[in-house]
Amino acid sequence: MPVLRRTSRSLPIALLRARETVMAPIREMLAQSDINEQKWRVLRVLEEEGPQEMSEVAKAACLMLPSLTRMSRAMARDGLISRTADRGDGRKAILAITGGGRQLILDHLAASTAIFERLERRYGHDRLEQLLDLLEALKEVDLQRPGGAGGA
Repeated sequence: MPVLRRTSRSLPIALLRARETVMAPIREMLAQSDINEQKWRVLRVLEEEGPQEMSEVAKAACLMLPSLTRMSRAMARDGLISRTADRGDGRKAILAITGGGRQLILDHLAASTAIFERLERRYGHDRLEQLLDLLEALKEVDLQRPGGAGGA
């Protein structure tokens, strides 16, 4: 009979615990601007990648498309992003960061940088780079089907 791994050695639980360690100070930082981590990810993606179709933003920001659709309306109303119809397909929306969204990122730049520097100092630069490389490689493992690309 198969035995479940202890929760201390469960990858899904370990990832969630590590995420909470990293996200707690970021949530605290964002609370000062009354913005949540999902909206922050959208702003970061749009600042980094430029205007994009909504499904691309959802994928890059790790959001479900219906959640992003609701959230983007509020973000546009708050002046953080703009929403325009795709010229090639009017059913699709293109999202872009606005000056207000950029300013919000700038307002948090020093605190965000300090959080990352603290993490890097305590965890180690090389270990952090290795962890990021390992997590990037883990994304390529296809667990949806037996023998999938990069699978075991």
